[in-house]
Amino acid sequence: MEFSYQAIGILHSCFKEKFGIPRQAGLVPDARGTLELYPPFNRREYLEGLEGFSHLWLQYVFHAASMGQDKSTVRPPRLGGNRRLGVFGTRSNFRPNPIGLSLVRLEGIAYENGGVRLDLAGIDMLDRTPVLDIKPYIPYADCRPEAVGGFAPHPPKAVLQVRFAYRVRATLQGMPPLVRRQWARLLVQVLRLDPRPAYYGTQGKKRDFGFQLLDRNVRWRVAGATATVTRLEDSRPGGP
Repeated sequence: MEFSYQAIGILHSCFKEKFGIPRQAGLVPDARGTLELYPPFNRREYLEGLEGFSHLWLQYVFHAASMGQDKSTVRPPRLGGNRRLGVFGTRSNFRPNPIGLSLVRLEGIAYENGGVRLDLAGIDMLDRTPVLDIKPYIPYADCRPEAVGGFAPHPPKAVLQVRFAYRVRATLQGMPPLVRRQWARLLVQVLRLDPRPAYYGTQGKKRDFGFQLLDRNVRWRVAGATATVTRLEDSRPGGP
């Protein structure tokens, strides 16, 4: 059987590329995004009652995943990338149907200019991800304290200490206080979980890394168990 689905909206994420995205939702609480709903789903009646929930399930498309080959087994990062498991025994984005599911925090609903925007936090999705559906998180049904977590029974631990080079501290200091605190928290939350591929922890040959986060190019260097942010530069055309 085959089905086709219509995207109800698009996610505008702080993560502009796949490298750096946390491996599960909620691991980076300050990772924010907005869900822009498409017509006709941007009418108020579609969202009536949603404001009473603190968290939402989002179903979406892994639009940047490579789906050209059959992936019956994958290498979960939590197992160091050295052990293969069946795709249905993991939450890998390499799936027979490239559909993702994430639990995110709803921070607000804004109705403006004839449209609607959902402000979200704790996201783990790439910028411009097509969203297929929204469902409210219901604690009594969705939270199961007795559940068994298989090979991932506990959240990942922070493995890197995060520091800022002098020039990055100067850049942060030039920001408004609220923006400065948000940037500092976001950088620490993303980097302390070590977004590098699992094998880098033992290989240790490459030490300099970078990705785009929001409107900034972030460059960082790893030495031992410390990640130092070496550059935080405006990525916008004509930016300072």
